[in-house]
Amino acid sequence: MATYLTSEQAALHLGVSRQTLYAYVSRGLLRALPAENSRESRYLAKEVERLARQRSRGRKPKEIAKATLSWGLPILESAITLIEDGQLFYRGRNVIALANANTVETVAALLWQYPLHAAFGNATPPAPAALATLQASYAGRRYEEALLPLFSIAGDDAPTAAWQKSPERLAEGCGTLVRLLTACVLGTAPSAAPIHEQCAQAWKLDHAGADLVRMALILCADHELNASSFTTRCVASTGASLHAALVGGLAALTGARHGGATARVEALWDEVAQSEIALKLQQRLSRGEDLPGFGHHLYPDGDVRAGALLTRILPAHAQWQIFVDAASSLVGRDPSLDFALVAVRRHLQLPVGAAFALFALGRSMGWIAHALEQREHSSLIRPRAAYIGLRP
Repeated sequence: MATYLTSEQAALHLGVSRQTLYAYVSRGLLRALPAENSRESRYLAKEVERLARQRSRGRKPKEIAKATLSWGLPILESAITLIEDGQLFYRGRNVIALANANTVETVAALLWQYPLHAAFGNATPPAPAALATLQASYAGRRYEEALLPLFSIAGDDAPTAAWQKSPERLAEGCGTLVRLLTACVLGTAPSAAPIHEQCAQAWKLDHAGADLVRMALILCADHELNASSFTTRCVASTGASLHAALVGGLAALTGARHGGATARVEALWDEVAQSEIALKLQQRLSRGEDLPGFGHHLYPDGDVRAGALLTRILPAHAQWQIFVDAASSLVGRDPSLDFALVAVRRHLQLPVGAAFALFALGRSMGWIAHALEQREHSSLIRPRAAYIGLRP
């Protein structure tokens, strides 16, 4: 008879955290099997033992590098964000507490370690000459298509160039970048008004809607070394401007495996959320298709960011709760931030694609923090390739 271990037992046997245990599962090194009468995964003891023996023998350097780049252990030191024991922290402060009681600008200043008044002064940021023309030309396009070219062309590299050493001017330049991205999202001129209030005015939201947007932006602000933040650091390490680094991060976010996953959640929602939800979900799984928006390797007990948003939304939508319960029951995973952002979009009746826009606007705060931190290292990120092609 097969012997199974719980997540805690398997992690203890391997001498790793549960976060690393889930990284092993994501890389195919270990199978997570559904447990009877429980939503927590279980693991075959013999497979855990085999992995423990493999780890004790060690691996070749190139294999270690490959694993590190795929949900592996951190490869860059950072003092910005910590994900530990299923919780998320910005600069040592719990993100849920921050999202419950702070403005977007206050959290941005915390991440950048600049005074709030220096990063977000009362002066209205200058509007790039081409912004209004560009906004008109991209009107009606989905955010996933329009936001990158708009922000790329409308931005100015000079205020955040690597040669800019004045802390006051650099802080102001960081705030201007976020305000410019806000204008690109909303189709408005740059403004010094609080960002969530700008969103509320453009999207015609009441006070509760504005507060939900504020919370969503803060919860999106950073998530350690994800693909877009790592891309941002790579660009910043070359000595490029912060604007250029943000363009790199935004480009990475558009991918379907990152911020673009919100579009896949939208499609899933349209397909199954009206009737016969459980049956349609099961049919998808039977066809070998996944359920985008459910599960996150770094949160074995559920994505805390999604939980905070959905707690505010689901009580008003009984059908959506049925959707969440049915999907979670089938796959044993809770909703992720991607799902929650789509729920925010639908709850507030925002334009299609606004889930991606919220993700990008919120994450821009973290991208700037990573770019600033990378500049402090004064070194180029330049890994080597393990050549596997035809030998000369």
